[in-house]
Amino acid sequence: MLALELYRSVGRYLAARAVGERLPGLVAGPLAPLRLVNREEPSLPGEGWARVQPRLAGVCGSDLATIAGQVSFYFSPLVSMPFVPGHEVVGELYESAGDIPAGTRVVLEPVLSCAARGLELCPSCAARLTGRCDRVTAGHVAPGLQTGYCSDTGGGWGTMLVAHRSQLHPVPDPLPDDRAVLVEPLACAIHAVMRGRVETGARVFVVGAGAVGLLTLLALREFTAAGQVIVSAKHKGQAEWARRLGATDVVGPDRATAIIRRSTAAHRLWPERGGSYLLGGVDVAFECVGSSASLDQCLRATRAGGRVVLAGMPAAGADLAPVWFRELEVVGAYATGTELTESGPASTFDLAMDMAAEAPLDGMVGATYPLARWREALDHAFAAGRLGTVKVAFSPGSSI
Repeated sequence: MLALELYRSVGRYLAARAVGERLPGLVAGPLAPLRLVNREEPSLPGEGWARVQPRLAGVCGSDLATIAGQVSFYFSPLVSMPFVPGHEVVGELYESAGDIPAGTRVVLEPVLSCAARGLELCPSCAARLTGRCDRVTAGHVAPGLQTGYCSDTGGGWGTMLVAHRSQLHPVPDPLPDDRAVLVEPLACAIHAVMRGRVETGARVFVVGAGAVGLLTLLALREFTAAGQVIVSAKHKGQAEWARRLGATDVVGPDRATAIIRRSTAAHRLWPERGGSYLLGGVDVAFECVGSSASLDQCLRATRAGGRVVLAGMPAAGADLAPVWFRELEVVGAYATGTELTESGPASTFDLAMDMAAEAPLDGMVGATYPLARWREALDHAFAAGRLGTVKVAFSPGSSI
């Protein structure tokens, strides 16, 4: 099968880490620890598994961070290499998977939890909180916190992957592929919003208006009664999307603290070194970029006793003094989960699938590429915000 394979290369990793943020074009080019290969199709690990042919596979910010060498070494025992990236996937079942017949379009829930690994359910999996699974390195599958980070399963950036029935969600016929491929990141955004416990009328700050930030904004407006929602958007196209999806105020990163100060009547202070911060501020902030600067801004703009939700993959280097001094609650939001809604417990995947049918997602997938044009695709993805694109995706079965 044809696939993009990420492999271990210390030299390319160090080079990408050194220049990736300044010269992302080099990471999409000669420094990328990626190669387009013909490799054996992954074998079925056990009962309940089936092959899936990806139709579209999104390029996620975590994928780009991995390629650019910006991911914490904390994750190194949780992956197995070489692996085929791609965890935002809509595909077609090559053979039946339990009660889902062959030929059905499915969306992948990528976490490789106890059920997929043939293990007795850990407490988190038994509670339907599979993102917290304690056994993502055990069982009859190689270590991998998700499909797309596991050497045994393949990933969406290839023409075939294998998935367990517990990971598969049938796609309704009317839902087109370019909406279905957004179900997984939308489910993650819904989970993040639920983790934020946003109260009625709360002032909310969303830092970042890429795919994560925009889908978080969409989930905020759908599932909470938040009041003012301030979105920090770096680029013009991102700002336009944020306004369209219900932001109260859209500002550039350099103006966000000033806007929050005025709208919350907070007191702004300037330390001898580092950025300014507020005494006062928003009730809840969502960090949706995954950079130390954006986390730092969230921590410095949230009121005492407020909550900061890490929706983006976190980076090292933020100053944690505000967490201590302002008694902030910092909350992680990884993958998806089961949330308590007005009608009872519900999977965020099910909520996202329903929401994807009606939400204003048209045009959010701004470009698709065949695997053969992978360097062009990644170059586009690294520059997506500047180019006005929200999501770039691979079309693995396409040749053009």
